[in-house]
Formats: sequence, C-alpha cells, structure tokens
Amino acid sequence: MTQVPAHLQDASTLLSEAGFASGETWYHGTSSALLGSILEQGLKGSGDQALQQAARDTMATIGDKGFKQTKEPVFVTQSRELAFYWAERCVRDRSVRFEGDEQPVVLALDLPEALRHKVKPDVGAAALLMVSSDGVFEYLETLYSRSGLVFPELDPVRVDRMEYLTKLGMAYIDQEIDPDYLRVLID
Repeated sequence: MTQVPAHLQDASTLLSEAGFASGETWYHGTSSALLGSILEQGLKGSGDQALQQAARDTMATIGDKGFKQTKEPVFVTQSRELAFYWAERCVRDRSVRFEGDEQPVVLALDLPEALRHKVKPDVGAAALLMVSSDGVFEYLETLYSRSGLVFPELDPVRVDRMEYLTKLGMAYIDQEIDPDYLRVLID
C-alpha cells in the first residue's frame, strides 16, 4: 500500500467510538484506466467490463460455458481514505490481467437527497469477517489506531447491519450514478 495523499486523509476526523461519521458526500475508489468511461457514462454496478470479460474467458478456458456474471451494486464509503484503499485494490486486481500504468482514483459522489437515502450498509462484508480479509481489516485497524481508538471485533453472526457502515465504512447503492454527480478528487 502506498502513502495516502494528504488531501484524502480524513479518517481521523471521521472516526469516533461510534465508528465513521457519514455526511452528504460519499466516495468511490477506482482505477485511472476506468475514469474516462465513468466520467462519460457514470458509475455502474459491475462496471469494469474488461475485468468481467477476462473472468468469462478464464471460466470458458476451464470448460465452464455457463458462467453468469453477477450484477454488483456501486460500492461506496463515507471516507476518502477508505475509498483510496479500495482504489488501490482495484488497480492491484486489474494489474493481474492488464498491463499499464494505472493509478488509484477517488471519486466524490455529490448525490441529491433522494439518492443519498438509497445508500445501504454493505452486509456482504460479512464474508470478509468470516474469511481472509486480504488486508482490509489490518488497514482499518491502522486507521482506528492512528485516531487513538481500538478497532472493534465484530462477530459476523451477531453484528448489527448498521455496523458494516459505521464501524467498517462499507456501503453500497444499487443504482447507477449519473456523471453529473461525480467529482474526481485531485490535489
């Protein structure tokens, strides 16, 4: 993980014992390779078509002709710093399949009130609690520690669904986001 740019470091101002505070703006992390399409067409669930095609091709190679792509929502977070983490993950995941000099990009979603109410806690994150988290919880623990807080232990069987949002900063919106609501956060 690279150093988070200073203009994206916001976790210490958002974190408290209650978890991450939410405001009117949501954030999404992605790759610079996808930015042109996103700014033209908006954010779409399962929007990385090149990565989806690579997955279909891989499955066809091993004989699975019936591979069905699942439609995922648009994943968001209330923290620019967490969005940067997910942007780096996106770049890393794409680098396995594609060559190029992709960079992490964080988008601000300035949603109208009607869309802000459609943001939901990402309870699918329970799977991350049950299996190897691939570094996300270690990263969250670092953010909490830098804020003088202890990262909470969450039992995926008993956790309240809102804690996926407040404690882990994981949310989604099951709707495409128009490019008019997007801003690229740059220095």
